[in-house]
Formats: sequence, C-alpha cells, structure tokens
Amino acid sequence: MATLIKNGTLITASETFQSDILIEGETISRIGADLKADSVQVIDAGGKLILPGGVDPHTHFDLPMFNTVSSDDHYTGHKAAAFGGTTTVMDFVPLESPLPSPLRPSPKIGRGDGGEENFKYSVDLWLQKAEKAAIDYSFHMNLTKFNDKIAKEIPSLREMGITTLKVFTAYNGRLRLDDGSIFKALRIAKENGMLVMVHCENGDVIDVLVADALASGHLTPEWHALTRPAWGAVEATLHMAAMAEQADASVYIVHMNAGGEVDMLKYARERGVKVMGETCPQYLFFTIDDLRKPDGAKWICSPPMRSKEDNARIWEGLLQGILQTIGTDHCPFYFDGTRPIVYEGREVAIPGKELGKDDFTKIPNGLPGVGDRLPIMWTHGVRAGRITANQFVAYNSTNPAKIFGLYPRKGALLPGSDADIAIWDPEKRVKYGVAHAHHRTDYNLYEGWELVGYPEKVFLRGTLIVDGEKWLGKSGGGKFLKRGEGQIL
Repeated sequence: MATLIKNGTLITASETFQSDILIEGETISRIGADLKADSVQVIDAGGKLILPGGVDPHTHFDLPMFNTVSSDDHYTGHKAAAFGGTTTVMDFVPLESPLPSPLRPSPKIGRGDGGEENFKYSVDLWLQKAEKAAIDYSFHMNLTKFNDKIAKEIPSLREMGITTLKVFTAYNGRLRLDDGSIFKALRIAKENGMLVMVHCENGDVIDVLVADALASGHLTPEWHALTRPAWGAVEATLHMAAMAEQADASVYIVHMNAGGEVDMLKYARERGVKVMGETCPQYLFFTIDDLRKPDGAKWICSPPMRSKEDNARIWEGLLQGILQTIGTDHCPFYFDGTRPIVYEGREVAIPGKELGKDDFTKIPNGLPGVGDRLPIMWTHGVRAGRITANQFVAYNSTNPAKIFGLYPRKGALLPGSDADIAIWDPEKRVKYGVAHAHHRTDYNLYEGWELVGYPEKVFLRGTLIVDGEKWLGKSGGGKFLKRGEGQIL
C-alpha cells in the first residue's frame, strides 16, 4: 500500500518548506502541497519535520581487534542506526588473506590465488557478514598493502560497486603504506574515478612516544592521547592534501579531530586542492580530560580526544562550511565484557575494554555512536545555534550521499529517490543513554544528556522500520548499494 505523509515541514540541505510526500513502492513518487491519492495509508506529520534518512559514511561492524571483535554486527549496529534516524551506513572491508582466523567464520567463498590478499575474497567475506543487514549499506576498501598485483586489481573494485580506498599514515607494520605507495594509489584512483580516504596521524612519532610511555610505566588511558599528539594529525592532513594536489587527485580526510586540521583543510581548499573533511560527534564534545576519569577507557578511540579549543574550532569548521561531512567511526566495545548484557531477550558478553585495564595499548580502540549522531547533533548543533537545520541535513545525509556516489538515490527528498525518511519530532524530550541508543554494548558516551528533538518514525525504502520505540525492521532487510563515481564538494 502507498503511504501519504501530510502536513510536514521538509528540510533538505538547501531548503525548508511545508509539503506532503507520497511514497509508492520503495521510492518517493510525488512531493507537493495538498496531495491526494487513492488507497493510501495517511500519516499526519503536522508539527513534525521530514528529513532524508541519515547516511553515515564511516562505521566498523563486526571488526576483529585486539583478540576480540567490535560488539555491533551488521544487524545490531544497523538497528541502532535506524533508531537514531540513519538508514544507510558505509563499512570498511579489511584487505584479507584467505587464511584461517579464530575471529571470523570460515567463508562460504573461494580462497583467492595462492593465499595472498585478494580484493574479491575480502569483499565476499564482508558481504557474507552483512547478510543480516537491517538497513542499506555500502563498503570502502582498506588498502593496507601495496604491490604491482594489488595495483592492477584496484580498478576491479569498481565492478563490485566500491569506489573508495582507505589508506593510513599510522599503524606502522600493520596498516600504514609508505608515501610512494599512497601516491601511486592516488593516481590509480584518479584514473578510475575513485576516491582515496585517509586516516591522518604520524605513525613514526606515535611508535616512539608509546615506547617511551611504556618504559616509564605510564599505562593509564590518558596516555593513549598523550602518545598520539594533535600535531601529528595536523601535519599529516596537510601532507596528504599536498600529495593529492601533486597527483591531481581528490582525497577525503576521515575523523578530523584537531582544530589545526580544520585550518589545514581551509588552507588547501582555498588553493584549489580537491580535499574534503569529515569529523565525528566525539570530537565536538569530549577531551583528554574524559580519558582521565575512572572509566576513561570508554573514551579510547583513534585518533584520540583533544582539547576544548579543538572542539570549538571544529564547530567553527562546520558552521563556516569548511568541513563536508559528519560520520561516527562507530566501532563499539563493551566497557566490561566479563558482564553480559541482555540484547533482544538473550544474554550476550563480548570481551571489551577490560582487556587493557592495566595497559592502555591493549584497550580496544573504538566507541559506539551510529545511533547517537543525529539526535545529539540536532540538540547540540541545530537547537544550540551552532549549525542550521539545512547544514544538519547536508553534513549527515546529503553530502555523504553525493561524495560517495549515492545521490540522489540516497540523501534526498526528491521524486524518484529511495523513500528513506525520518519523521522528526522537534519537541520530543529524551533523557538519553544506553537504553535509547540500542547499540549492543554496555555504555553510552552521552548517558543522562537531555535531548530535545528525536525521530518518531523511520522508513527504509518506503517500509516503516522504526515506530516510536517499536522495532519493525528485520535481519536481511538491508540492501548492498553499488556506488558510482562521487562528487567533489
């Protein structure tokens, strides 16, 4: 049956206006005033806002790390995303060798050639993990090794619907590529209409500082931040912008966390460099002082929390349009994985941050956030006057869809777009926390925060999947999205 949403106020990345929306099948068929249609379900959205479903460009589900695995998988994390108004997520595929691992199932797929890292093997493995998807999803490919064979295979990712590569300037000996390999990857990406994403820190400095800290007996969580200084992120951001310009390629800096990174982004973009920047809510609200709390391990992520001055400069970067997107880098772990939580009626325990209770280098790096992003950013961004409602939609939905080749199918309220819609109650008051967030973990960074504005109903391709506190979605309800070439914003 078709659905007619009446009397709502539509908010897009550029406009705010009153209108009705008619949904037929999986897409929006008409938008206009006083729409009428036969045999439809009518939803009165008077006093409510109509937003395109959120698009989170940066998530990590079911990710092995430090002898455990991130506690949300491609069902539980998707469910949490939906309750927060997000209907599309993008995960990262590790470049895998087809060798046995205790942290992943034996794949129902071929093992590739000669036991070497193989793109198709890696993507098939992640598609297998995502068979339980509850919302729509796409993938980025981690490029953590580079040789002539891998270089020749990169264009094959486009045939799989993946048009993004992620490289690292940190994690020496594990994930990091040398500059020459990154430069070659940038040129290959340019030739094939692809985009390179970069985790910007200085891996060499980090290694020295971590060794010094351990030798001196500095083992508490704050040393995670002290051994990953902001200047490393700042210089790596400008370094990558310079490499992109020399390769005549575009680059996207993930999880920008330092005010100086915003300055470097502004500097490079003013000079015509095709560089874009993403930040995350945690870098707007928290600082190294949170790591100094008795439960400071909850705030361990990489890159780490910075200072109040960094928070303020990133907010300025959003208001001034220097940054392009807000992701979450969602990668949750239990605070105490020895104690099970009840999830969908059964007890679940997964080893978590207690693994590093005596050594910050053994604390799994990551935070819950995919369900928090929109409600937190609405109250503390839009209602607080730090960004406009249209910027909220741009950063959290439309811009990610454009950059990553999904627009106007996603991130838009237009005839022909997927009917991914959040009916938003701007006056709903919520005392937020782990119960509302629906992540499969035992804590929430925003526990007890008073929020005003929250999704009331959420549609995925025309199907109502969240109705207040009712979960109507299902495992396997999400679709893999093959992406084309994105836009440079």
